[in-house]
Amino acid sequence: MKKIYYLVAVLACMSMTSCGDGFNFPEVEAETDLYKIPLPETSLVEIESKDISVAMDHVGGLHTEEDFERIREKLKAGESPWVEGYEVLKNSKYAQLSFQTYPTEIIVRGGGSGENYMNAARGAAAAYQLALRWKIEENGQYAKKAVEILNKWAKTCTGLGGDSNVSLGAGIYGFEFAIAGELLRGYAGWAPKDFAAYQQWMLSVFYPANKDFLVRHHNTNPLHYWANWGLCNIASTMAIGILADRRDIYNEAIEHFQTGETNGRISLAIYHVYDGAYANFAQLQESGRDQGHSLMCIGLLGTICQLAYNQGDDFFAYKDNMFLKACEYAACFNYTNDGVPYTLYTWNKQNAWGGISPEDQPEIGAGGRGGMRPIWALPYYHYAKVKNVLDTKVKYTEIARDKVFPEGGGGNYGETSGGFDALGFGTLMYAR
Repeated sequence: MKKIYYLVAVLACMSMTSCGDGFNFPEVEAETDLYKIPLPETSLVEIESKDISVAMDHVGGLHTEEDFERIREKLKAGESPWVEGYEVLKNSKYAQLSFQTYPTEIIVRGGGSGENYMNAARGAAAAYQLALRWKIEENGQYAKKAVEILNKWAKTCTGLGGDSNVSLGAGIYGFEFAIAGELLRGYAGWAPKDFAAYQQWMLSVFYPANKDFLVRHHNTNPLHYWANWGLCNIASTMAIGILADRRDIYNEAIEHFQTGETNGRISLAIYHVYDGAYANFAQLQESGRDQGHSLMCIGLLGTICQLAYNQGDDFFAYKDNMFLKACEYAACFNYTNDGVPYTLYTWNKQNAWGGISPEDQPEIGAGGRGGMRPIWALPYYHYAKVKNVLDTKVKYTEIARDKVFPEGGGGNYGETSGGFDALGFGTLMYAR
């Protein structure tokens, strides 16, 4: 199996026969002309990019100092749900000073053998959780441990490898490592030269792979890859732009999120917004595939929206709260017996001949229905408490929030990759 490496800003060309793309030889009478996407409509742009001379706001990535002040006060007063949320964090094995990370020279995801990406998943989760404990408990030992983890990865890891699934590794662990680094920016014990080296590591190893997927997407038609692929690479690009104080990189993320050709574009990731009796529902691009990936998309969309919101860019409100409608749809189907509408989706599946073998999804995918993921507190508290939308508009998201209460993070939802796709701890971090 051919392996692909992204080394210090060098973009490798990926084989069309690599695993993970779902390529098959075309069926009889399959379409072979590449799908042509119309040029993005100008109406898609609701958030204008700021000039590259405008510095990023370094307020903590997902969480601001105001958030931590609120949490510390609530914990001191012994108030729910902060106490319950903090207990989960405090008891996580990834939030302990004894945690050991095992950096690899190449983070390998895909290819069948030699995969080691879970080392990165666990390392990023641990750094984030330890950073939370530092900010909440104001104990520098936790920051010291978190920085130790990040420095080890920056000094050891030189690239990403595997088959096409390398793009998932670049996206997921990219945004998680970048967010952990941004959260630790204010720690006085992080030597400036080491912090600069960490920023450069993110720029050299993860960002080129993120950009390559969003621009080239392994030489497939732009709609071949499911939404989660584009979303995780947008999240990583955005988080790295913030961490590295690169407005130009951040702008790439918000521009693709609004007008990009891949299914990472918000109006493609959220495939169909309903009206009439179902006006508060929006169907995800992955709804007809399965619910595990649909819920993953909810988590990624939430991360993107929250990162942008703390930069003054409100994607929560995009297209009349499109994200909330997607949350309501997914929460309703996964955690209630109430019915949801479904609109036929046709997947533009790339075939091995460079054309398209379309696959219809005539009904909603039930695989993984009801899965527990730490993704619901973030949208619920934003819409219900920050925006004060009507209770009827968030009723299913509230049900989902209660189902997963109290939210944990990496390590609380299994030890496979799906258990580390979201940083989590939303009960503690977003409750108001």
